[in-house]
Amino acid sequence: MSSNVELQNLDLIDLLSERHSLLRKISEQAWNNQSDIYISNSEWYIMARIYKKRPTISYVNKNVEISRQAIHKFIKQLEAKGLIEIHNVENNKKEKCVQLTALGEACYEKNEALKAQLEQKVAEKIGAEQVKLLKDLLALEWGIES
Repeated sequence: MSSNVELQNLDLIDLLSERHSLLRKISEQAWNNQSDIYISNSEWYIMARIYKKRPTISYVNKNVEISRQAIHKFIKQLEAKGLIEIHNVENNKKEKCVQLTALGEACYEKNEALKAQLEQKVAEKIGAEQVKLLKDLLALEWGIES
């Protein structure tokens, strides 16, 4: 982890990137310490888009900021791990849809609980109000989309 002095010298983009990387690393370690199923951050990202839904693969391609080829690779890996199922779409021979299996949903929900614990640790350190303020700021419309 970078020292506080180094972090204070970063611009907004690099500071967000540093904190994001740190939180993702801690979150990944927490999962891997309690599970035999390795799930990458990209796989979690895809699982989050699928959770409690049954989207088409083309919908996932359009709504996940990962290349189309990588998404297909991750979907195959998730299927091989027993975390998602791929189904044909009714009345459409070309399109496929994906959904989490019971195991996939259980893993996703356990990981959400681990992330909530991590968020609680951050709140204990910087204060619950500060965490709420940070989340509110990050959720605002910034008007900078490309």
